[in-house]
Amino acid sequence: MTLCDLYYKFEDKWLAPYAQHTKNSKGREYPEPEHPSRSAYQRDRDRIIHSRAFRRMEYKTQVFIIHEGDHYRTRLTHTMEVATISRSIARALRLNEDLAEAISLAHDVGHPPFGHSGEKALHEVMEPYGGFEHNSQGLRIVEELETKYPDFQGLNLTWEVREGLAKHKSTYDKPSLNKFDPNKRPTLEAQIVNIADEIAYNTHDLDDGLESGLITFEDLTDISVWNDAYENVTSKYSKANDEVKRYYTIRSIIDCLVMDVNSVAQNNLKNHGIKSINDVKNAPTDIIAFSPDLADKNKLLKDFLYDNLYTHYQVNRMNHKSYIIVKELFKTYLNNPKLLSPSTRSKLKKYPIERVICDYIAGMTDRYAFQEHKKLCDVWDNI
Repeated sequence: MTLCDLYYKFEDKWLAPYAQHTKNSKGREYPEPEHPSRSAYQRDRDRIIHSRAFRRMEYKTQVFIIHEGDHYRTRLTHTMEVATISRSIARALRLNEDLAEAISLAHDVGHPPFGHSGEKALHEVMEPYGGFEHNSQGLRIVEELETKYPDFQGLNLTWEVREGLAKHKSTYDKPSLNKFDPNKRPTLEAQIVNIADEIAYNTHDLDDGLESGLITFEDLTDISVWNDAYENVTSKYSKANDEVKRYYTIRSIIDCLVMDVNSVAQNNLKNHGIKSINDVKNAPTDIIAFSPDLADKNKLLKDFLYDNLYTHYQVNRMNHKSYIIVKELFKTYLNNPKLLSPSTRSKLKKYPIERVICDYIAGMTDRYAFQEHKKLCDVWDNI
């Protein structure tokens, strides 16, 4: 009996009947023998972590461009926070932590440089050629663009991880469902990643906004989810400095939101009679959700961040600059494909020039996009 067999026995005893048991996976597009000591979802996690696309997230924007400071979140640290929250919720609900973690780690690999301004620019230039959306790009990366294995393209991840990527949704995401049972809900593990993503970016964007000084404690007095946590922290730790109070308040907000999700999920499982994966897939609503009260408070925070951080004039100025950089790079490469490296040009045998350029730019880090733009478009600087 292998270690993997023992793990599956553990899952049978521990996981809830409506969890996605690893042995019941729909498998991989290209069949592979099981690993003796790692389950299928554990292998998926490792393949994602060892991919180039994952490593590049270290230098991709969350809110603040990478050169604006070392302490702000990047796309990679955001992903790690999502994975941590996802595992916590999955554990509390006796769901498959490995599957939730794998989806979490891969959910943002399709993001281009410069966050949503980079995505907007790429979608606009690609609109005549099929558009650009980072979830679809993430799937394209794990299914085709990563080339690490001799027998297949992509990472050959399990069906459930790829479904979680295809059906990932948030305020900023429009899922591309295609072949992944478009009329059915995703696993509970994938639903967890959806809500963990929202918890993570709302709270850490708030933290980064306070760190940057673009928003202040005083600005947040009408935001109840902040105010309730902050008052509780200051009453317990009145002598703590502002940095500690900020950290503990953010920590308290995350804890409050996670506990709410756990409680609502338990009620939804009972109220909708969820006893199997099939029940999850055919449920009338998502099982993993906020309570109405916390949903309203969370929306208030989200609206505040949009009005006071994401559209702050200093953030807008950098977003505008990065939007122009992406568009100008695309136009430059399209007008002169010989500026692309030989390895990138070799892909023209399989894909149209526009999609090859889109893939190339989407894979750039913020730093590399700045460097390429400076070399190719800032002509006076290179004379």
